[in-house]
Amino acid sequence: MTTPPPYPTHDPGAHAGTGFGAGTSIRAGTAVRAGTGRPHWWQRRLVRVIALVTLLALSGLVILALVRQQTGTEGFLVGLGLAVLPVPLLIAAFRWLDRVEPGPWRNLIFSFAWGACAAALIAIVANSFATRWIATATADPTGADTLGATVIAPIVEESAKAAAILLIFLFRRRDFTGIVDGVVIAGITATGFAFTENILYLGTAFGTDQLSGDRGLASVTVATFFVRVVMSPFAHPLFTVLTGIGFGIAALSADRQRMRRVLLPITGLLLAMGTHALWNGSSTLGDFGFLAVYGVFMVPAFGLLTWLVIWTRQRELRTVRAELPAYAAAGWLTPAEPFALGSMRARRLARAYATRTQGKAAARAVAEYEAYATSLAFLRHRALRGRAGADFAVRERELLGALWSRRDAARPALTHAAQTTAPRVPLWALPQQWQGPQRYGPHPPPHEPYGQAAQPYATPQPHPYGNPHPYPGYNPYQT
Repeated sequence: MTTPPPYPTHDPGAHAGTGFGAGTSIRAGTAVRAGTGRPHWWQRRLVRVIALVTLLALSGLVILALVRQQTGTEGFLVGLGLAVLPVPLLIAAFRWLDRVEPGPWRNLIFSFAWGACAAALIAIVANSFATRWIATATADPTGADTLGATVIAPIVEESAKAAAILLIFLFRRRDFTGIVDGVVIAGITATGFAFTENILYLGTAFGTDQLSGDRGLASVTVATFFVRVVMSPFAHPLFTVLTGIGFGIAALSADRQRMRRVLLPITGLLLAMGTHALWNGSSTLGDFGFLAVYGVFMVPAFGLLTWLVIWTRQRELRTVRAELPAYAAAGWLTPAEPFALGSMRARRLARAYATRTQGKAAARAVAEYEAYATSLAFLRHRALRGRAGADFAVRERELLGALWSRRDAARPALTHAAQTTAPRVPLWALPQQWQGPQRYGPHPPPHEPYGQAAQPYATPQPHPYGNPHPYPGYNPYQT
């Protein structure tokens, strides 16, 4: 059996202030009892999971009872059937954005459940209480409803949704590494919130039609469905994504930049509240005011944020292509893999090839290999900029071990994908350490240890591209 190359002994982030070498094992954020070395009972994973599941389950039961009470059983079923229609499309869209480094499904399930249960329950209770208090204090029910919709609701709802992002940011820090992660978590949370809210609005509209003597889906239900599901299914995700972007930029900041890491999420939350208030306030401006806000602000803002997220995803792929050649030079990856892993088309071809030649289990191993390799590239990228956590060395070893255990299934598939997409990669775009046999010959050395001065790992070259390849016959995709 082939033995893996030596594990890295040089921490690329040591010069940037992390100062932790190989073998350091520190679990960030876990307090231990003095003299035992074990975490407190309330920080044990099982305790946290049970508490979280219990909280979400109770919130779900309460919100179910409240919505059913306001809409009636028939209205609840109609609202549920109509509200569920945009959910698969929104989840698929956010999952597509997360394809470079897919986050674990448990985070997405938690986010959706928090938005649909906990955040919705907080919003319904707090909004109702605030609106009644304002109506009692001012003796103006109409003004209380307007103030509640434009001021109270945005503050309460965006804060409740932001709590899910904060929890994942604090307790699942490994899975929260940048802007795309913030956008996806925020978007899924808001999708769950909008799902519950749409059940309430559509069920209430159906009840209104029934009281007016209409049968079936009449005018109020159709109008509500068109505005909330057809025209603006992205409204709540758009607001909360601004909070997610704030957390995402904070995740890219170094630990020593404490003020930046606090202010950026708060700024994103304030922007989310402001856009939410503008959207709710447009309903008080009449039909033309609503359409003006929708056309002049909402649609361009949605387009701008979509462009930002896609651009960020392409930037992540460039990071993969720039950081992984160091591990290929040390023998952990083949020369072809950094280019295949930096292309979504090549990744898709690799999974299809594995399915066709080795079956679904191999394709699953290739998908896991791609995810681990991407996490490894991002980890090294953060370390080179002084943003890696205290457990950098341990995490790097874990990822390298995960890649090595899946190499038999992944390498043939990725090599095939690289060869298939090779015409799309110009020869001049090869890293300099592969440009000719002066040092390495036709292939990088398989077992040279990290830490030597001549190695790319010890002397990082983020993107040393630009010189034409001196050997036209050399194909980096042949392994």
